[in-house]
Amino acid sequence: MALERVWKKSTYSGTNGGNCVEAALVPAGAAVRDSRHVRLGALETPHHEWTALVAAVATGSH
Repeated sequence: MALERVWKKSTYSGTNGGNCVEAALVPAGAAVRDSRHVRLGALETPHHEWTALVAAVATGSH
């Protein structure tokens, strides 16, 4: 049985309902999608790549 994904977006995105990036944890890492075009699917990335991206953004080294 597949688990339902819990999509999250940054609190900086506001409440306008669109033009945001959403992320969800998946067994192999993370999935990322465009909140305006959710029907187009999501890009999945391994855990080590997701944590490296989050660390780079958090430290400003992106």
